[in-house]
Amino acid sequence: MSNFGLADRLDRWVDLTPAERDALARLEERPRPIRRGLVLMDEQARSDDLYVVLQGMLMCYVLLDDGSRQIVRFLFPGDLFAMSTLVYGRSPDTVVAISNAVVCAFDRSHITRLAVEHPRLFSLILVLNQIERVITTDRLAGLGRTSARARVATLLLSLRGQMRQAGLTIGASFVPGLTQEEMGDAIGLTAVHVNRMLRVLEDEGLIKREGGRVFLVDEARLAREAGYIDRFEDLDLSWLPPAR
Repeated sequence: MSNFGLADRLDRWVDLTPAERDALARLEERPRPIRRGLVLMDEQARSDDLYVVLQGMLMCYVLLDDGSRQIVRFLFPGDLFAMSTLVYGRSPDTVVAISNAVVCAFDRSHITRLAVEHPRLFSLILVLNQIERVITTDRLAGLGRTSARARVATLLLSLRGQMRQAGLTIGASFVPGLTQEEMGDAIGLTAVHVNRMLRVLEDEGLIKREGGRVFLVDEARLAREAGYIDRFEDLDLSWLPPAR
């Protein structure tokens, strides 16, 4: 599996200059293979490093007072994480590998350098951060205002959208790469309830499951009934500063 880094992600939106690509390459000079299940960062742990995902899939979660787990974010190649440590010095969540993965740690001083020397890159990182914030807001808002069926449908569509942005070859079918427990922890359902809703979507002819792969049989109807909005579309990047 080839690496897909931050430059590959941002190059989907703008034509990066050689200088910008070199600046982003410096963030990925320390690749680290990690095994599935490895906890890369604990909740409330201090860190001076930020990270780029190059391969694989990770998740961020918090533990609630009752001991249950709330997954707040899934990470794919080209994603940045631990950015909140710039502000708080500590991680607000635990980061664990869902699959075998490769991540690159880089010092926070690189962000300062990007802000000064490459304001367009710094602005694009803000764009990525805001897209992720809105995706998370959509999903968490759905916990209180949508049905279990709609939550499962939205999660499937959101995962497929994020995988496409991460350079994975995704068509009408994809492998979510999550257990039903992990899906449930992201949308406030038990694994049993997730399984039941997947069967409902399948019985309604909206999806098909085969060998761990999910086929979106009627994607338009699935998105319409779930109220799903693709947050990677309709971006306004007209305000970006020029490249240096």
